[in-house]
Amino acid sequence: MTNLIRGKELSEKIVDKIAEEVKNYDKKPGLTVIIVGENPASKVYVNKKKKTAEKAGFNSDIIELPESVSQQELEKYIDNLNNDGAVDGILVQLPLPGHINAYDIIEKIKPEKDVDGFHPINVGRLVIGLNPYAISCTPFGIIKLLEKNNIEIEGKNAVIIGRSNIVGKPLASLLLNRNATVTVCHSRTKNLAEICRQADILVAAVGRPKFVKADWVKDGATVIDVGINRTDEGKLIGDVDFEEVSQKTEYITPVPGGVGPMTIAMLLSNTLELFKVHNKPSIKINN
Repeated sequence: MTNLIRGKELSEKIVDKIAEEVKNYDKKPGLTVIIVGENPASKVYVNKKKKTAEKAGFNSDIIELPESVSQQELEKYIDNLNNDGAVDGILVQLPLPGHINAYDIIEKIKPEKDVDGFHPINVGRLVIGLNPYAISCTPFGIIKLLEKNNIEIEGKNAVIIGRSNIVGKPLASLLLNRNATVTVCHSRTKNLAEICRQADILVAAVGRPKFVKADWVKDGATVIDVGINRTDEGKLIGDVDFEEVSQKTEYITPVPGGVGPMTIAMLLSNTLELFKVHNKPSIKINN
């Protein structure tokens, strides 16, 4: 019988623990999210981030900008936040409109305020095994889920389907830093199913519903499903054919309630760590 890796329960514990710690400080961590345009899914996600941040005792703001905002105007907003001592974490919600260069926007954020962990300096420090200011939230959440469930990483074969800068690449570095043997697969990978069958830990992050089938998974594997896909009926499903695959796994994440909730929990964890960086000389714990 497979074991479900429930991110919802762990994420709630993490947020509660952060909230308890924040009560001890004389000032609150500050998180500001910039959203450009009217993407409904992005708005729902951003509002959820704000609600959870406030639950943890943070100061949380949302800056809503029209889709027509220019690159220069958006960069001015980031400059102001970079120089605002009350803001510890800056997040620009992706995707951005086509006329805006997302890479330039990410690089405009100070590395020590880059709560998403996307800045080249933070990514570089992660790759070479140094502590970045922040670690990309979804991969960080996956590692926490594996560790919390006592799933061994060292010496294991880990296969990641998807090479995005948000999930696949940073997760590969995190697993390598924990001594896994890592294979990253993508749209040009040959014999994909055969490679997946070698995985002790298989991570699906491609955005294709029910892409991973049972015959791709070896018996007793751990399967992490990062996908969030909505069916025509409005149901959320993952990149893994859960009903089939869960018959073969020892551990598997459900969708929803698996990886998703951990992303926001790690966002708050990153914000708290950045707050400590900015306030290290002056943080006072109330008696």
